[in-house]
Amino acid sequence: MAPAIPDFDHQRVPVADGVSLHTAIGGQGDPVVLLHGFPQTHLMWRDVAVDLAADHTVICPDLRGYGASDKPAERDPATYAKRTMAADVVALARELGHERFALAGHDRGALVAFRAGLDHPGTITHLACLDVLPTLDMWGVLHGATAAVAFHLYLMAQPPGLPEAMIAASADQFFGHFLNVWTNDPRAIPADVRAAYLDASRGAVTSIVADYRASAGIDAEHDQADRDAGATLRMPVSVLQQDWGAALGYDAASVWRAWAPDLRHATVDCGHFMAEEAPERVTAALRELLAR
Repeated sequence: MAPAIPDFDHQRVPVADGVSLHTAIGGQGDPVVLLHGFPQTHLMWRDVAVDLAADHTVICPDLRGYGASDKPAERDPATYAKRTMAADVVALARELGHERFALAGHDRGALVAFRAGLDHPGTITHLACLDVLPTLDMWGVLHGATAAVAFHLYLMAQPPGLPEAMIAASADQFFGHFLNVWTNDPRAIPADVRAAYLDASRGAVTSIVADYRASAGIDAEHDQADRDAGATLRMPVSVLQQDWGAALGYDAASVWRAWAPDLRHATVDCGHFMAEEAPERVTAALRELLAR
């Protein structure tokens, strides 16, 4: 049997012309939307979602281009811009009857959540971002030999053709590499969940590359325009990260505070996939955020 979030229902929800998102939904109460990262699906939230569903409506979609959601062709840079993907999330919540909701994202999902907070401040009540920097700042802190840790960002930033062919030729090795090296405790991702991640990613190489390619262009442009305009996140924001600053030589909390005046930033002692390695810590932080 394929792994699933216990007691959650699954729906395909239309969010844009020709695009529906595969979504797991459970619980009752004020809505919370949880967005997954790379190379995962909504399954990464399985422990956190069950806890939050005790008193919230929890909505866990596969992002556009990932998992069992639709994967439109990359017609132009906007197809997988975080602005477009954030609009998907807002449309998803509205289709499910929620005009306002709390939003948490990990990795790629956190970049979508960040953009949703800037573009839809009247819709996002609370915002959490896990183990990521805003796109513009991410490119700013990567330099020299330390940037080797992010080799995949540079690979997938290349024009269409080469990165897709290289990754597709060894998809399980490529995606499995990140599941291996970004996890401190391999038991956090059981064999059936790992297999589901690899299977989903293997079938989404083109759209995953398009998502990353957008971050090297249009997403950074959108962030720069907001920075130039002095835009900030108006809602309470919580950020959980590994100690990237010590490794890469910057103050992560200061980077985030420039965007989020109402910020609570914490360093978590675990691997990148913290919702799976430290679900109790992540759930506690989300509950603290929702109480603000």
